[in-house]
Amino acid sequence: MDKKAKIYIAGHAGMVGSSIHRRLISDGFINIITRSSGELDLRNQNDVFSFFKKEKPQYVFLAAAKVGGIVANNTYRAEFLYDNLLIQNNVINHAYLFGVEKLLFLGSSCIYPKLAQQPLKEEFLLTGLLESTNEPYAIAKIAGIKMCEAYRDQYGCNFISVMPTNLYGYNDNYHPTNSHVLPALLHRCHNAKIGREKSLTIWGTGMPKREFLFVDDLADACLFLMNNYNERQFVNIGTGQDITIRELADFIKNLIGYEGDLVFDNSKPDGTPRKVLDVSKLSNLGWKFQTELSLGLKLTYSDYLNSHK
Repeated sequence: MDKKAKIYIAGHAGMVGSSIHRRLISDGFINIITRSSGELDLRNQNDVFSFFKKEKPQYVFLAAAKVGGIVANNTYRAEFLYDNLLIQNNVINHAYLFGVEKLLFLGSSCIYPKLAQQPLKEEFLLTGLLESTNEPYAIAKIAGIKMCEAYRDQYGCNFISVMPTNLYGYNDNYHPTNSHVLPALLHRCHNAKIGREKSLTIWGTGMPKREFLFVDDLADACLFLMNNYNERQFVNIGTGQDITIRELADFIKNLIGYEGDLVFDNSKPDGTPRKVLDVSKLSNLGWKFQTELSLGLKLTYSDYLNSHK
């Protein structure tokens, strides 16, 4: 991408979109288009049409989505399916209609079957049943992948898709029930320390294994792929390393300095037993993550403290 290229970041206020925005600015891009959800409702077809007709971006990073953790996914099932389908359909279709040179669609690793072989390879998509708690969100993201593929097949659009692993970092959502596991644990553990609580209850057994990628590493990978990848097959983005939820909770507890006990509620769902991505495709292209979990968590907690003063 040329530094003067007109680039639209859909979802620039979210964790992923804001990281891509920061990265583009730091790299010297000077023609970045953003709209808040109040300024542009991506679920509204007429509004999206008018936006693309007026702005005519050359490149699009599609990071806008309705997102949340296991509780939010399982509670707002209809909203997660409906809203995400509307957002994707409108942005992808209008990118085609108004001649966008290249679009990058951000999916989610929850697209993979619940009991798929580990690590998760790109070709495992649609080979088994999904995890039930986030099935609507996963189906929406799968539809986004297939839409990019279909527009490439029928119209020759250079639309690519990426599948990030679990993300954390700057500008995360720290809601105690509607956020993802890492920020939720960080927020609740911090509050438990401040409140001098004797114990902190965590959903599930603590045994499921998860992979975590610092969001600025994701932004780096997205920019790398926008500049270097033009194929139909979507690409996993992650570290290729995972830890148990119990290990993560212990790490966060020690980082924050919480002295109470961690209690795991076995009556609550665990979700997928293990989820780690096979990142060999991306590695072979020449990209590797830079931020180790220990450093990423320190940066994230510092950002959390600054945003919760």
